[in-house]
Amino acid sequence: MDTWEDVAADPRVCLICGDRATGLHYGIISCEGCKGFFKRSICNKRVYRCSRDKNCEMSRKQRNRCQYCRLLKCLQMGMNRKAIREDGMPGGRNKSIGPVQITDEEIERIMSGQEFKEEASLPEHTWSNNGDSSDHSSPSNGASEGNQPSPASTLSSNRSVELNGGYTAALRDQYMNTPMNTPYQLLPHLFSYHAQSGLLPPQPRSLYPQSHPLVLQLVAAEDLAPLATPMLIEDGYKVTQVELFALLCRLADELLFRQISWIKKLPFFCELSIEDYTCLLSSTWQELILLSCLTIYSAQIFGDLADVTAKYTPSEGEMQGFSENGMEVMERLIYLFRKFHQLKVSNEEYACMKAINFLNQDIRGLTNVSQLEQLNKRYWYVCQDYTEYKYPHQPKRFPEIMMCLPEIRFMAGKLVNVPLEQLPLLFKAVLHSCKSSLISYRTGSSPCLTSTGTSPGN
Repeated sequence: MDTWEDVAADPRVCLICGDRATGLHYGIISCEGCKGFFKRSICNKRVYRCSRDKNCEMSRKQRNRCQYCRLLKCLQMGMNRKAIREDGMPGGRNKSIGPVQITDEEIERIMSGQEFKEEASLPEHTWSNNGDSSDHSSPSNGASEGNQPSPASTLSSNRSVELNGGYTAALRDQYMNTPMNTPYQLLPHLFSYHAQSGLLPPQPRSLYPQSHPLVLQLVAAEDLAPLATPMLIEDGYKVTQVELFALLCRLADELLFRQISWIKKLPFFCELSIEDYTCLLSSTWQELILLSCLTIYSAQIFGDLADVTAKYTPSEGEMQGFSENGMEVMERLIYLFRKFHQLKVSNEEYACMKAINFLNQDIRGLTNVSQLEQLNKRYWYVCQDYTEYKYPHQPKRFPEIMMCLPEIRFMAGKLVNVPLEQLPLLFKAVLHSCKSSLISYRTGSSPCLTSTGTSPGN
C-alpha cells in the first residue's frame, strides 16, 4: 500500500517544459520558470510572435527560444490566467481556481492580444521573440519550504474544469487520516502526469482503502437497468414529427424520474438540506440526463432511438428552418459522442463524474456552499484515485474525462435554447451521424463529421 511518504518521494515534472516541478501553479503542475513566465506574460499583456510553424519544442533547454509557443502551451495545458492577481503580487488572486479548458478561439484571442485590449482597453504591445531574460529558474527548480501548493478545487464555471487536487492539510487529515509530518508536502500522486514528458513509465499502485467503498456506494445509487420507454417501430412505418417529439418527451420524463430517485439513494443524502437538493437538481438535471445518455444508456440512445429517428423524414420547411444554434449543438453533440466512445467510460467513472457535476457549489441560491465544496473534493479525489489505479497505462485519462464535464454543461445550456419544433430533426441528425461513426469504427474506415452520400433528412 502506498503511503504519503512514498508518494512524496516521486519526482514531479513540469507539464510545460518537462523540468522539475515545484508545485501547483495557476492550476497545473509546473516549474518556477514557467510559472514566472506565464505570470509576466499575462500581467504585462505581452503579445509574442513565432518565427516558425507555432509548434516549437518545449524543454528545459529550449523553452526560452520561442516565447509564443511557450505561452501557447501554458494555455493549452490549462494554466489559468484568472488565478493571477491583478496587482502582480505573489500568492495568486484565487487559489481555488484550477486548470481551465478554453476553446481554440479563446486561445487565439489571448495570443493575438485581442483579449487584453478588450479587457483593459490598452494598446497592444508586441514583444520580439528573443528569449525571456527574466527567467530566473535554476536547473533543478527545487521546492522551497515557503512554496506551498494551492488548495484543492472543484468545477467552478460552465466553461472551466479544474484538474487539481492539492488538498489542504485539514482536508487531507480529515479524509485520509494521515498527519502531515514534513514542512513542505509535495503534491500527491494524483498530480504526477509525467506522461507529458515521457521520462517515467506509469507505476502500478494500490487503491486507497477509502476510495473503494465510496465508489461502490455511488454505483449502487445508479439505476443501470435499460430504459423502459418503448422504442421499437414496425418495419415500413413512417414516424411523424409529432410522434417523435412525443417519444422524446417520454424519454426525458423517464430519465428525469431516474435522476430524482438517484438523489434519494446518494450516500450523502442526509448531509444536505432538501432546499439545496432542489436547487442542485433544478440547475443540473439537463446535464445529468445528457451525461447518462452518453454513457450508461448510450446503447439504447444510439441504437434503438436512432432506429426510430431513421424512420422520420423531416419536411423541406423543417430543414430550411433549422437554426444556426441547432447546427452548433449538433456538431458539438457529435464531438461529445465520439469522445465518450473513445474513452469507454466505466460505470464507476460515470458515477463519480455525475456526483462531481451535481455537487456544483457555484449554483446560486445554495445555503451550505462549504459542505458542497467538501463533498465535491471528496469525489473528485475518489474518481482520480480510481481512474489512475484502474488504468495505470492511461495517465491522461482522468483529465480527459474531467474535461468532458464543462462541455456537457455548456451543451446542456445550448440544448434548452433549441426551439422545441427543431428537436426531432436535431436528434435525427445527431443520431444518424453518430451511428454512421459507429459503423465506420467497426469497418475500420475514418469517420467524418457527417457521413458522406447520405443526408440526415433521408
